[in-house]
Amino acid sequence: MAHHVAVIIPAGGSGERLGANLPKALVTLADKTLIEHAVARMAPIASEIIVAAPSGLEKQFAELLGDGITIVTGGSTRSESVKAALAQVSSDADYVLVHDAARSLASTELAQRVIDALASGEKAVIPTQAVVDTIKEVTADGYVVKTVDRSTLAIAQTPQGFSYALLIAAHAASDSHTDDASAVEAVGVKVKVIAGEDRALKITTQADLARANQFLVDGQNIADLRVGIGTDTHAFSYDSKKELALACLVWPEVAGLEGHSDGDVAAHAICDALLSAAKLGDLGSNFGTDRPEYAGASGAKLLQETLVLVTHAGFAINNVSVQIVGNRPKIGPRRAEAIAALSAALGGAPVAVSATTTDGLGFTGDGRGLAAIATALLSSHASSR
Repeated sequence: MAHHVAVIIPAGGSGERLGANLPKALVTLADKTLIEHAVARMAPIASEIIVAAPSGLEKQFAELLGDGITIVTGGSTRSESVKAALAQVSSDADYVLVHDAARSLASTELAQRVIDALASGEKAVIPTQAVVDTIKEVTADGYVVKTVDRSTLAIAQTPQGFSYALLIAAHAASDSHTDDASAVEAVGVKVKVIAGEDRALKITTQADLARANQFLVDGQNIADLRVGIGTDTHAFSYDSKKELALACLVWPEVAGLEGHSDGDVAAHAICDALLSAAKLGDLGSNFGTDRPEYAGASGAKLLQETLVLVTHAGFAINNVSVQIVGNRPKIGPRRAEAIAALSAALGGAPVAVSATTTDGLGFTGDGRGLAAIATALLSSHASSR
């Protein structure tokens, strides 16, 4: 049975130690801000995402993340921000994951393992890593008191997962804890630890930012990477019985799109971007009208077959991003669902989905159809990990 998972991201940390004059969550890493990276990685497992933004920047966060993400005003402390976000979580939530924007590269797989542990019966689950350095207890005036036994120590990471009722109770009982697991510990509940991951590092300094950037390209030489861009456009159908296929989902409230296949502009643009990056032609040369077996084919089928072509050509997908252009449907409420569907069709590859309008201008602005623009980042199998 699918579980309702809410993800809370307190994003009020300053960027002072990064040398930035803006909140840490808005610092850019490669092509996106830290908060965008964090949301993109949590979206595939989330039923809802609530971000606690710094006071006065709520509108900026909302514009950056889209209308599928709930934005609340954060507090002066982490605990206050989490409480503000908790107040917006749906009452039917099974689990709540609390995730730091500063750990923006923590993987979807790590979040899923936290959820799996909760589903197995645990009430509180956190990822950790072993302490590998020698730890000293030091006095205020700079002298070693003793060497601490590191064998029982662990570094806590996020996302940290809890049953909804437990997290509500823990925060009701406490106001000041450095993480949510410590709030749960304070009410006497055992916290289960699972293996964390290196890429869930906390980005605090410029050195951390440089290390995080290495994870984005898997430590590869830039020459091993390939970038592709794809676009697609389809007109709305006059057939009132045809439902809209978009981002591998069905949108029954909107008219379908005309096309040789199902007209899924998001899936088709991604296919074009992937094929372009791998130098394998384009959508038309691989699945065009001269291939009757693809008449009416779903976007998911074309993505799956594109994945096979790209893989056989010696490439792996690092990341895919697609922007849907049109007046309708509203993408935000189903953004997480669209990301999950597209990612599944691509074998679990990271996917980002955004949407925009053209302010009434042009083909899409007139409401005559939809368009999509996609980018894809590939790496050669020889250099991927």
